[in-house]
Formats: sequence, structure tokens, C-alpha cells
Amino acid sequence: MTTRPAFDPRPSMQLVLVACLPGLLALFWQYGWGSLLQLLVAIPVALACEALVCRLRRQPAMAEAALFNQPVLGEGSALVSATLLALALPPYSPWWLTAGACAFALLFGKALFGGFGQNPFNPAMLGYAVVLVAFPALLNQWPSPGQHPGLGESLQQVLGLGAGLPDGWSQATALDSLKHNNRLTIDELFAGHTAFGGFGGRGAEWINLAFLLGGLFLLQRKVIRWHAPVGLLAGLFVASLLCWNGSGSDSNGSPLFHLFSGATMLGAFFIATEPVSGAGSDRARLLFGVGTGVLVYVIRAWGGYADGMAFAILLMNLLVPTLDRLAERGREVRP
Repeated sequence: MTTRPAFDPRPSMQLVLVACLPGLLALFWQYGWGSLLQLLVAIPVALACEALVCRLRRQPAMAEAALFNQPVLGEGSALVSATLLALALPPYSPWWLTAGACAFALLFGKALFGGFGQNPFNPAMLGYAVVLVAFPALLNQWPSPGQHPGLGESLQQVLGLGAGLPDGWSQATALDSLKHNNRLTIDELFAGHTAFGGFGGRGAEWINLAFLLGGLFLLQRKVIRWHAPVGLLAGLFVASLLCWNGSGSDSNGSPLFHLFSGATMLGAFFIATEPVSGAGSDRARLLFGVGTGVLVYVIRAWGGYADGMAFAILLMNLLVPTLDRLAERGREVRP
């Protein structure tokens, strides 16, 4: 007779999936079918990896403790990791890159450390970071917002049957364009480069707002606590404000630009709040968020990668034991 674990993660997993819907719809609106196709690749690979690990460990599937009472879904962590990874990758990444990232995330980011509840690193960001280091050019191929193919051509791109993204259809992101700018002022970039929108990345503004909406839903339902996302956004805002030097050609961008470009809101509300690899106390979560936000800015401004959210999260994962000890020590010395 099997017993259900004391902590049942399934309600939280279900709400996280619901909270991803605004971001998924915004990605579909801006880029077309790509992100939906990424989900169709990532989810089966993740579930297959979970099933393989359970078979090798001879662990029986428990329908009564499975997400939506479907044993193939397990407790839901693999489904959530696959979803977040698919939403973070460029919409028209080749299928093998998405499958490889997902398999690495589940096998080396989760199963290798003992499965759900044991992983010291965020699995989705570990898989993302591996393919980013291995295939940086593919991770920079984002389509222009509003200029996306139909379903048939989208399938060709993802399955590798096309000749690659057309030059007039893809473009560098706003973060990448700003990083490699050396002659135009910020005003000139926003006026003359199609990657820039009103105050952030074109298209990325709406996508970040959608993930912000999903994050607020998670806060309202008490699935996540406010400390890590607020800390991340505050750390990124303050770092970019202190280093902001106006609209000159050497500017690293305004605080508002950094808040609504790249994967800021996805990272703040869906990645930094991962309970297993994150900090254990509220104070430590706040420190975790602030550190992540500062690292994101440092990597964006002076690092070798345009965004840096994945690397910032993984670096802060390494510091979680130290943050927990600092938070505990702070409670002990407080009168």
C-alpha cells in the first residue's frame, strides 16, 4: 500500500501551468505557432525521460498522486519544467535542440540528484544554459514580432525541413542590438531599429506584461511568495538605474527597458520562485532575488550573452546554502 507524500505539489503545479497561459498567448500573438510547437516537442521528451528514470529505478507509477490523476504526468514537475523551457527558447528552435535541452534538464538537472525535491539547480535553466553555450547562434534567432509564418512553414522550420529563418523575417533582439551598439544613441536605436518598442523590446514588452499578469495570479493564489520576484525586479531596477548614463551611444539601457526586455518577468515569477532549488526562508528568498537581478544586469551589460537570466539563476542556486545560513544567523542575532 502506497502513501501520499506529506506535501502535495499537484495543486501548485496546476496553477503554474494556468499562469503560463497569458505568456503563451502573447508569444503566439507576436511570433506565431513556434512556441506551441516547442511545447509539442518538449513535453513528450520530458515525460519520456521521467518514465525512463522510473523504469530504471523500478518505481511504480501512482495514479492517486499524479497530476490530473494521469500516472504518465507524475507529480507534475517534469511537465512544468518542459513548459517553462519551451517558453524560454526561441519559438522556431530546431526540434533536436529543444529535445536535447529538455532531456538534459530532466536527466542531469533532476534525476541525477535523486528526482523531485532533490535538485540543487533549476532544471529548466540548466537545460537552457547548456544549449545556449553549445549553440549560441541558434538561441539568438528570434523572429520579428508580427512577421511569422503559417502552421505549415512553422512545422518546416522546427523540423529542420526549411532553409533557416529568412533574413527579412528574423532579427537580433533588443538586448542583443543594444549590447553590440557602438555608435547610435538610445533615441536613434528606438527610432530606427525594429527590435525596439515603446520602452523595451518590441514584442517583448507585451510578453513580459503577460508573464507579469500570470505572476500576479500566482501571488494572489499564494502559490509563490513575493520575496524572490520583488527582489529580482528591485535588484535589476536599482543596478540599471545606478549604471544608466542617459541616451548616449555607450548607454546600457534604462531601468524600464531592462524590466520589459528579454525574459525578465518569466524569470522573476516562474523561474526564481522554483521552491526546490531556491532559498528556504523569506529573507533568503529576498537575497536570492536581489542577487539574481544584479547578476542579470551585469551579464546583460558586460557579459558575453545578451540576457543572462539562466546563468544568473544557476549562479544563485549555488549560493542558496549560504543565503539560508545568513538568513538564519540574522534571525538569531535579532533581539
